[in-house]
Amino acid sequence: MRSDDGVKQWISLIRKWGFCFVDGCPVSGEATQKLIERIAFIRHTHYGGFWQFTADLAKKDSAYTQLALGARTDTTYFSDPAGLQTFHLLSHTDGDGGSSLLVDGYKAAETLRRELPEAYESLCQVKIRAHASGNEKVKFMTDLAYPVLATVEAETGAVEHDDRAALVARDPDEIARFYAAAKKWVEILRRPESEYWEQLKPGRPLMTYTPGNKTALVWIWDRWPPLRLGKKGTTLSLS
Repeated sequence: MRSDDGVKQWISLIRKWGFCFVDGCPVSGEATQKLIERIAFIRHTHYGGFWQFTADLAKKDSAYTQLALGARTDTTYFSDPAGLQTFHLLSHTDGDGGSSLLVDGYKAAETLRRELPEAYESLCQVKIRAHASGNEKVKFMTDLAYPVLATVEAETGAVEHDDRAALVARDPDEIARFYAAAKKWVEILRRPESEYWEQLKPGRPLMTYTPGNKTALVWIWDRWPPLRLGKKGTTLSLS
């Protein structure tokens, strides 16, 4: 990534495939940060800007545990969520598991539309909020409600069941249709043919892209597997 042509190729691959690995990155937070800043500035959130963490529950968040995480879209509780995320596993010693999961949401949405059109319509029409709470001085949600599947450029579509707010003041039949649609959607996301698993390695960071959002949110793990869109459970030594 020393040349602009190299950065152009990197960006083009991210745009085409939705993610891209970078080989040969020095195994340090400083080097990874410099790599990211070749593309964009780093957004600061309640988590920080550029940071490293492990499974120590420093934040009340399932990502700070050894639990498995299903397919998900991160930062759904931001009205302007992150568009680019980078994950770099700096060290993973004396442990098993922790593979990262990627899912093609566009293909999954097309599968849902083909197999159960009424479920597709429900997830395109019913708007819900996402929220974040549990940590000190952290309690917020999106400014507006958004559908799980966005069909217009002005909307942001996402799936993150852990951060989904409640459905309120709605027709009971509409709520029932929504949850039936969500069940079908999750079933499609969890199919083996929908999932791409990859074990990250030190020196090979991964960047993922969510169309419609332009800023970069950088997460760097130290001895802890990354997620985007999910991860397997893991065992590891923190000594």
